[in-house]
Amino acid sequence: MPAHSAGFSDEQAGKGLSLADELRAFFLPSGTAQAAALLLQLPSELVTVILSELSTRNLARLSATCRSLRQDTPTPPPLPREIGPVEAELRRRAEARGLDVGSSLPEGATSRVACLLKRDRRNAQIRQTPLAGGFEHSVFVDREGRVLTCGGGDKLILGHNVGPDAPANRKIGPPTLLSSLQDRRIVSVATSARHCLALSAHGEVYSWGGGDFGVLGHGDVGARSVPSKIESLSRVESIATGQNWTSAAVDTAGWLFTWGQASFVDEEDDSHEEEPVVTEGPGGLGYELDAETEYQATPKRVDALSQARVVAVALGWGFTLAVTDTGAVFSFGFSTDGSLGHSSSDSEVLPRRIEALAETGRRFVAVAAGNLHAFALAEGGELYGWGDGRANSHGRHQRTPHRLPIFYHTRIKLVNAGDCSVCAVTETGELYTWVNYNDGDGDDEGSLGHVAKWPHKQPGRVVGLRGVEVAAVSICGSHTLAADVDGVVWAFGRPGTLGLGLSGPLPVVPVQTATPIPTLRVRVLNSP
Repeated sequence: MPAHSAGFSDEQAGKGLSLADELRAFFLPSGTAQAAALLLQLPSELVTVILSELSTRNLARLSATCRSLRQDTPTPPPLPREIGPVEAELRRRAEARGLDVGSSLPEGATSRVACLLKRDRRNAQIRQTPLAGGFEHSVFVDREGRVLTCGGGDKLILGHNVGPDAPANRKIGPPTLLSSLQDRRIVSVATSARHCLALSAHGEVYSWGGGDFGVLGHGDVGARSVPSKIESLSRVESIATGQNWTSAAVDTAGWLFTWGQASFVDEEDDSHEEEPVVTEGPGGLGYELDAETEYQATPKRVDALSQARVVAVALGWGFTLAVTDTGAVFSFGFSTDGSLGHSSSDSEVLPRRIEALAETGRRFVAVAAGNLHAFALAEGGELYGWGDGRANSHGRHQRTPHRLPIFYHTRIKLVNAGDCSVCAVTETGELYTWVNYNDGDGDDEGSLGHVAKWPHKQPGRVVGLRGVEVAAVSICGSHTLAADVDGVVWAFGRPGTLGLGLSGPLPVVPVQTATPIPTLRVRVLNSP
């Protein structure tokens, strides 16, 4: 919250934030009551500043511990209902994102604070993820906000300061701390096969890995072996990386920024032709660039969406999906097998609303994109898919979104897509995965968590996670990572990517059953 909006000078606000940092030590199960008692001794204006710096989870703890901070008991008429500090802060966060708080409680609800906490937690859960899987590596955010990496591939992707003499394909067995980010509290990570992004609690974005096409956002095409801050970005809420050389970020004002490869080139090897068929189109940045310009090396705002407030973004193979606060879904970039969700196969340079989703009358809150397939999740838990028929669960190419029949009677809370795989988490935390279509023969790497190796064109529950409530997930072509509500990470797929190699050589046999990483607990957003 800006200092002037609360009536404080910068010096006073700074002191308040310093005190908030000291109070965080109290926000443990044994100390929440102490924190609440201390807050009650402070001026209400200072309490407002402190609450604005707390996570949804800590607000929930305060609310449960101190009724004076919640003030959730209805006031008898004709007196107006009194709003407590916690509710006021949650209302401010919702209104800042353009969300309608409403004047009445949902049917069956008894607590306004509980409803707002659940909504804020769900929105944060969609915006932020504590784990991300690349082709040969994994990235995590632990409970203290520190970043850890493991796996292999390009030595730069692991984010450790390595010299020119380091092996090109360096391998790290257990999740290993990135010392360069120890003094930053990270809340979310994203990765492609080639580069990584990390988002701090203060809205800063850091990038590292390969720098082709300016994908790291620093104004050049140089690689970075350690995380470097993208100076042109601030107050960012969510980040995303594409299947090709693209990146995206959404700030607190709802502006979408993209950067990286400007055009998408698809080479189709046709045995009837002497040379591959080359198709070129827009790369999913969402704005016009000169025909000679191959890339955008710094984050650039998508002005075509400047009148909307973007709340979620996903990057596929040459295309982009964006969700606004009104629940509308836009797509733009290269169109393959109907990946943009429009009735035609035409590519789109600028964002275009997906009308088939608008016609459902539902408000959408999240999107996911793979190589040629895409998904949109409605607020009520309905999941829609389109694009490549091998991955959208419909069995054939779909140029317009259709609801997935298998989830007609199941509410979905999370959806994630890899280059050739998809996963969905139900409201009760059950994980479903399907498809691994690189060779069409099945899941040889074990990345879907199913023991049977035949192709899984329909969502199947990961039986190895029965009894586990999943709170965060990331899936890619080689492996899957799932965190439960306690922050335990369960991993399966290509063995060298999972962080299970604690000593000695890395595992070589695919891990087909969900296995916990014993040394790691990640930052998850539990239900209040």
